Amino acid sequence: MSTFELVNSIRFVINGFGIWDNVCFIQGINAAGNGGTQPSLPTSAMYQLDIVLKKGNSLAIRDRGGTSDPYVKFKIAGKEVFRSKIIHKNLNPVWDERVCLIVDNLQEPLYIKVFDYDFGLQDDFMGSAYLYLDSLELQRSLDVQLDLQDPQCPDQDLGSLELVVTLFPRSTEDREALRHAVRLIWQIYVQQQNLRLSDLYRKSQLWRGIVSIRLIEGRNLIPMDQNGLSDPYVKFKLGPQKYKSKTIPKTLNPQWREQFDLHLYDEEGGILEISVWDKDIGMRDDFIGQCQLDLSKLSREKTHKLELELEEDKGMLVLLVTLTATVTVSISDLSVNLLDDPHERQQIIKRYSPLRSFFNLKDVGMVQVKILRAEGLMAADVTGKSDPFCIAELCNDRLQTHTVYKTLNPEWNKVFTFNVKDIHAVLEITVYDEDRDRSADFLGKVAIPLLNIRNSEQKAYVLKNKELTRPTKGVIFLEADVIFNAVKASLRTFVPPEQKYIEEEAKVSKQMLQQNFNRVKRCVLFLINTGSYINSCFQWESPRRSLCAFLIFVVVVWNFEIYMVPLSLLLLLTWNYFLLASGKEPREGSVVSVFMDCTYDKMNSDSEKKGFLDKFYAVQDVIITVQNALDEVACFGERVKNTFNWSVPFLSWLAITVLCAGATLIYFIPLRFIVLVWGINKFTKKLRDPYNIENNELLDFLSRVPSDIQLVQYKDLKAETSQSPSKKRRNNPG
Repeated sequence: MSTFELVNSIRFVINGFGIWDNVCFIQGINAAGNGGTQPSLPTSAMYQLDIVLKKGNSLAIRDRGGTSDPYVKFKIAGKEVFRSKIIHKNLNPVWDERVCLIVDNLQEPLYIKVFDYDFGLQDDFMGSAYLYLDSLELQRSLDVQLDLQDPQCPDQDLGSLELVVTLFPRSTEDREALRHAVRLIWQIYVQQQNLRLSDLYRKSQLWRGIVSIRLIEGRNLIPMDQNGLSDPYVKFKLGPQKYKSKTIPKTLNPQWREQFDLHLYDEEGGILEISVWDKDIGMRDDFIGQCQLDLSKLSREKTHKLELELEEDKGMLVLLVTLTATVTVSISDLSVNLLDDPHERQQIIKRYSPLRSFFNLKDVGMVQVKILRAEGLMAADVTGKSDPFCIAELCNDRLQTHTVYKTLNPEWNKVFTFNVKDIHAVLEITVYDEDRDRSADFLGKVAIPLLNIRNSEQKAYVLKNKELTRPTKGVIFLEADVIFNAVKASLRTFVPPEQKYIEEEAKVSKQMLQQNFNRVKRCVLFLINTGSYINSCFQWESPRRSLCAFLIFVVVVWNFEIYMVPLSLLLLLTWNYFLLASGKEPREGSVVSVFMDCTYDKMNSDSEKKGFLDKFYAVQDVIITVQNALDEVACFGERVKNTFNWSVPFLSWLAITVLCAGATLIYFIPLRFIVLVWGINKFTKKLRDPYNIENNELLDFLSRVPSDIQLVQYKDLKAETSQSPSKKRRNNPG
């Protein structure tokens, strides 16, 4: 449980008592009156104060455009207990926000301050007022209008605030119950920090089923922008898992058509939290509405079409939700190993045999990895030792070993079993050092594509840095087995890959921007060189080459048939295959050297990045978009190249199969009929399946082909038995 989750848990419990915004029992609030006298209330009792911040009237102008961006703060005894949302460009803002406070001393006033929000600058003061409570009757709502003043200029008219204030008596039992709840949550938090792989912790890592969600559309969302529209996107949260949809600009009836899967860790289902937001560039996104879905009320193995109303009639979301009850991951000791049992192994092989290729297409296979031990790890503690533990990740599945304390050569001897939904997924093994008082320290990481695993082979992998580009100190010993159905794996190659939901947030990186630019530059130069070569044939720079090119052009054009297109690609794949079989490696070594030699001064870049973000935060989203666009363009070009370079033999063989089938189909069937069938399929797809999610099979295939930088990350490093001190220092930058 993180500190943020702890605070939210305390907030949740306190809300159960109808109170929040002061766990430490806020000192005194008095409601302002107009001088009237009321019977004095006991100042030492416990009260609940409900405040509705309604609106502001004729507030002060603080921006050049003749407006302000006001928000309100409540303070008691110098401590901030509430902050309202920001209303942009409005001198008569309407908040309609409710806050509930607990007070046990009515002598302290509530100090209310209004500010104008200025992005990247200090916020401007717009006025303040005090709220007193000694003349307020119990259990009676009072409309209060507070005139804002500036202590430096008391005669200046700064407008007013309108509030509704209600005071309720509270018993001392509520105070004790609140303290007991906070104390109980803290005890649970401490217990969870001390557990690593207990039975409870192990159970929390194993998911019991899959929630497949298709986000179809939104209806009648409320406008949040000045143009009367919104730029909506949706956030989903199920336990620790989160998913964020794409943003649909300028609409109140967005069409998302997105599909994703979440894991069920609770056998009863759990609560799916859904919130809708309006995207605002350069400022905080606006909250549109929210709703919840109780998954325990949905039947399994059935698709449910749901029309969920957002709270307070702020619109509707249309979803298709399917619950699948499956147990697909497990943790066991080395002595309990399914694949070591010949009978169990045969049952698993039979389950993924070719005869069952069209049963449950999402169940492609299974992978079992034995995390045995590590040697020569980096010392992360001041004692010269570490407390290492290991995390194995496959897409969104994440399992963790226990911690071995005070050693640089730990032995875990754990067996992890994962279900394979995509044979092109990458198994990531990360080693951390446990620190009880802070986040774990990174010790090393390896990334292993499932297609690169050789069954039952125990192998020592050299640990790499976080970027997987350079070695760090230590090796880890693993043994893995992958059993899969090739037909299912081939079919799954042409559907969108599973998105990873827990990823680090994208950040501005000068190093990454330069690296992506160089990758795009290499692809563009390749195209330019190819065009120059073809142009040289036209220019007759080499008469022999130009004559051959002319004859080939005449023969091909004269005898051209459409089947020659996949056939030529097939010949290119075959040519590269024979080059590879003859011992001529593809030009991967040069790619590795390019990335391995690209080093930068990270300390300077980090300091520059922080200064850049402080001054130019408004353009961060633009820079990240450009950075990611460069990465996408580079990946596309590299993946096309690597398809024909046999970087992944499985994909190259699959490409050969598809190209052979395509050439045969086009050869025997006239093109006009193929185009006709394709057009009919395209025009009728929407009628046959109104909720169909569009995809491009070619792009989905290319997404499985690793780019050059991924080839570097997945390349095995040779462990050196003896190294000089200078080499060790070079290989261990941390």
